[in-house]
Formats: sequence, C-alpha cells, structure tokens
Amino acid sequence: MKRIMIIGSCGAGKSTLARQLKDILKLPLYHLDQFYWQAGWVEKPKSEWEPIVQALAKKEAWIIDGNYGSTMDLRLERADTVILLLVPTYKALYRVISRTIKYWRTTRPDMTEGCRERFDLEFLHYVLTFNLRNKSALLKKLSKLPKSKRVYIINNKDQLNQLISETSSNQII
Repeated sequence: MKRIMIIGSCGAGKSTLARQLKDILKLPLYHLDQFYWQAGWVEKPKSEWEPIVQALAKKEAWIIDGNYGSTMDLRLERADTVILLLVPTYKALYRVISRTIKYWRTTRPDMTEGCRERFDLEFLHYVLTFNLRNKSALLKKLSKLPKSKRVYIINNKDQLNQLISETSSNQII
C-alpha cells in the first residue's frame, strides 16, 4: 500500500480514514478539497485543477481522499489500493450535519483556509442523491480495475475496523 485512493459520499468518513491510514503507514496525505477549493469556496479552474491532480498522482507514495469524478481516472491509474466507503444516505447526512455544527463558521482541518463550514440546499441535494447517482457507476468502474490493484468496498463499521486492524498489523501492506 503505497498509493491509496479513498472515495465515497460526503460524510462517509473519507478524511477520517485517510488520517488513520496516514498515522499507520506514514504516507503523505492529500485532501483533494484543499487543492480544489480556493478561499471563499471558489472552484479552481479546470485548466489548473487537472495538472495539480496529475502531479499528486505521479508521486511515489500517497493517500488521496476525495471523489472529483473528472480526475478519478488519473488517480485510479496510479493507485495500488482503492477504498470505497459506502454508507447509507441517512448516516452520511447525519455525519455531514454533525460536522457542520462542529465546524460552523470555521475552516475544517481538511479544507482550504478561507472555506468556512457551510450548509446549503445544493450541498444537501448532493448528499441526499450521492448513492442514487454514483454508487452503481463507482462499483462498475472498480470492478473493471486490474486484479493487481487492491479494492476494498467498505459497507459497515466491522469491515472498516478489520481494514484498519490488518493495516496496523502489516497484514495487507
């Protein structure tokens, strides 16, 4: 496990897992949100965004958390391990609301400085429809990856704890 890609809905636990794996494996961690968003929630232009992700993916070792479908193939090509966190919509929504309350009007540690925590209807819609719009396509995409890549589809806390435990004990490194 030298290049780990973590994907899933908002509130699935991508950043939390990424930090845990960083502590275990001592790999550099890159939160895509920190590279995509500019202060004030301004999106990075596509002409700047793709080269950034390409440069991150070319690095020798990394943990990258975030979806960003337009650059997913760049990361999938280089990743040796892909972790898809699947959580029910109600759980993702609960976690997102809890996170919003915790960080309200401040910047989360995994975000760009100047992007204060917020919650709006567009984001609510994104969270509520993520599984409906993306789950089957993500599963299909992952099923087509070469067998040389490790793919973990995490559906519950037990599977997540097992992955962390096995990684900690060097069983899957």
